[in-house]
Amino acid sequence: MNLHQFRFVLETVKQQLNLTEAAKALHTSQPGISKAIIELEEELGIQIFARHGKRIRRITEPGYLVIKSIEMIMRETANLKKIGQQYSTEGTGRLSIATTHTQARYVLPNPITKLRENFAGVNITLHQGSPHEVAKMLLDDSADIGIATESLSSYPELVTLPCYQWQHVLVLPSHHHLAQKTNISIENLALEPLITYHPSYTGRSRIDQAFASKKLNPRIALEAIDSDVIKTYVKTGLGIGIVAEMAVQEVFPGGGSEGLTVIPLGHIFGQNVTRIAFKRGAYLPNFVYKFAELISPRLSKELITLAMHGDKDEFEL
Repeated sequence: MNLHQFRFVLETVKQQLNLTEAAKALHTSQPGISKAIIELEEELGIQIFARHGKRIRRITEPGYLVIKSIEMIMRETANLKKIGQQYSTEGTGRLSIATTHTQARYVLPNPITKLRENFAGVNITLHQGSPHEVAKMLLDDSADIGIATESLSSYPELVTLPCYQWQHVLVLPSHHHLAQKTNISIENLALEPLITYHPSYTGRSRIDQAFASKKLNPRIALEAIDSDVIKTYVKTGLGIGIVAEMAVQEVFPGGGSEGLTVIPLGHIFGQNVTRIAFKRGAYLPNFVYKFAELISPRLSKELITLAMHGDKDEFEL
């Protein structure tokens, strides 16, 4: 058995048992993948996949155990490479970050800049996507770190830690009648056309839960994944916006730049927690620990190491 066979098995699973797609992803031939998997099965004395003719139909019961072991082997192989890279070329490497637009646009510029000041030899790749896509990139080893507010803690294969708390805010034209109101209620918001995040982004689930708890149906005029898009449509008069407070740093309560006013909504929607995530069992180079600490000082190397070793499941704020 060899690593090529292991890669073929994992890619076949990733491509939902489609050997043709697995071959495309690995830039090889479909017969070559099929032959390598069969040879591995013969060596193990079991079938990893059940077939109908030449087509793979499902994973067998022992196949699930084999796949789990292969995943562990491939993870440790990747860890070995990272260890060698860290100690043979100290201070160099590649950091792949998966995150949402709000984090990439408003939170990460300063930590990334400071990391480059400390580790000039580290190349940084920034991937943007939905929280689900962020988790998937971590699980597929496309990213070393994931940062998002929604969903990450629901994946048992990931170790997640809270970074910081934030609240939603109302952003609206300074001349809007709610801009002068001192105590905005959720009932006030339910009467207005709202522009806010797509349901899978930036704490939207908390917004929906707040309306549902009051048996109110919000008037959603527009959903977006980009805070800047939300602010743009607020300025057109399409509605009033609900965004993350990080996205309105240039606008101040009571009126400010861009002709907009910002009003905190923590009393209605509560506090959200942005989390950082790592794939369980992954080896983390020193610059990964440094980057985590730049995002939040509470994310020390000691804390992350404890979490990665499974000594404690949760380290809440």
